[in-house]
Amino acid sequence: MKSDPFDLSPGSGELIHLPVARLYTHNDLSIDVQAIRGKRKGPTLFVSAAIHGDEINGVEIVRRLLQHPALKSLRGTLLAIPIVNVHGFLNNSRYLPDGRDLNRSFPGSPKGSLAGRVAHTFMNEIVTHCTHGIDLHTGARHRGNLPQIRADMNDEATREMAEVFGVPVVMHSRLRDGSLREVAADNGIPVVTYEAGEALRFDEVAIRAGVKGVINVMRHIGMLPASRSKRKKAAPIVSDESYWVRALESGILRALVPNGAKVEKGEVLALVSDPFGSKSQEITAPTEGIVIGRTYLPLVHEGEALFHIAKYNTHIDRVYSRVEAFNEQHEPDTEKSDSSEEAEPPIY
Repeated sequence: MKSDPFDLSPGSGELIHLPVARLYTHNDLSIDVQAIRGKRKGPTLFVSAAIHGDEINGVEIVRRLLQHPALKSLRGTLLAIPIVNVHGFLNNSRYLPDGRDLNRSFPGSPKGSLAGRVAHTFMNEIVTHCTHGIDLHTGARHRGNLPQIRADMNDEATREMAEVFGVPVVMHSRLRDGSLREVAADNGIPVVTYEAGEALRFDEVAIRAGVKGVINVMRHIGMLPASRSKRKKAAPIVSDESYWVRALESGILRALVPNGAKVEKGEVLALVSDPFGSKSQEITAPTEGIVIGRTYLPLVHEGEALFHIAKYNTHIDRVYSRVEAFNEQHEPDTEKSDSSEEAEPPIY
């Protein structure tokens, strides 16, 4: 049996450097892990961010998590990895220098490509030592995601983590080949993915919701004491189908609906015009749903994805009311902090 690098003494913490590769400057590069072990036994949870190097909301979520006063009552072990794809993070890039997507490179290989080696190190040195995992992501460049959880809802442990996280949108998402979620599931480790915000930008609502979500999961799996709040939380309404509305022609986009909007079948979502305004094309919703992602770049080509819409089998107003309540709860000027869990100053 391989040794556990995170077998710390109870009540201790350590910053551990896991060597990954060497830069062409001859400097070594490592994945840094902040390991914290509680005084009592419990699960081992990894919380990872920046698998895509330009997705930085998760980096701030991990930083705030490590400062959270609730960790004083930690049971088990927390492994916090704010930056997995260090190469991409240094270059403001989603990918690694070999052009590969790290989240399509698992389980990796110790003798493979750079992406394969990073994936192999992360999987074997961190993930396989854990009982649960939370992976933090954002939308791509110029694309923003409404805070949402993506998970395999067919797995009971994963479904429970998704439901307690505390966001109104939960997507039943199949396991993609080469993804962290797929390989973790093959090893019996339930992992949920939190998607919120846009690449290379901080989003205060997404960050606050992410920190609360991780804490909620830690309470659920027994790593932290149960919340003192007596307010019953409504279970999220799961969507197992979504689609992208695409540009019918190239031009300048004028979006008419925000993220989180409720849209009806046939509703005009945006207008695409030429620079002179002599021609305008309406972009409409094929069915009703909730906008869970959209482009923020107003310059579009024919066929580009503009709006990501989740479909629901239930009455859409139920979902929309929860999205509105969620936004109100996490806005910096309206959030009321628990006396034992004061919020950090908001980022604007």
